[in-house]
Amino acid sequence: MNIGNLKLDPQTSAPVGRIATMNFSAVIALQEVRSNNSKAPAFDVLALSSDRRTWLKIGALWEFTANDTGVSFYSGRIDDPSMPKPLDIAAFRQDDGSFNVAWRRPKQRVETPKPGTVPTEDALPALPGAEGTESGDGIPEGTPVSKVADGDDGLGDSTAPAPAPRSRARQPETADA
Repeated sequence: MNIGNLKLDPQTSAPVGRIATMNFSAVIALQEVRSNNSKAPAFDVLALSSDRRTWLKIGALWEFTANDTGVSFYSGRIDDPSMPKPLDIAAFRQDDGSFNVAWRRPKQRVETPKPGTVPTEDALPALPGAEGTESGDGIPEGTPVSKVADGDDGLGDSTAPAPAPRSRARQPETADA
């Protein structure tokens, strides 16, 4: 969703404009970052202070290229103590050199179900040995009889050498007086 437009300032040639959301509104400018580091951002995002005397850095934008179209755009995040949480934004350069600024909602991560919740079709079964999966003798349900009978713990044979026995520390010698 578009939240602002930045036009080239005739004095500085820097993109300057206003962005606004329901909770945040600011005059911002993009300042080009000059760096030899390939991972450096393309622009710092600066906001005009409330007294309109200074510019404050509130974020950065990195250059990306769209896979399907090959079009270049800038993506990053702005943050400020006055904001409830950081805002992910993207800036798209227009033919006249201005930028359209849009916000984007981060994709939600799929969370694993919490213990004790009702499983869904996609839920994983309980791990062996978890509560409710053992028989009365402490052996997990479904363990083959052959594994129980021969005492196999399921860990396989060890190839590590046995640890060397520890030697006793010598008692300190004392001088007899």
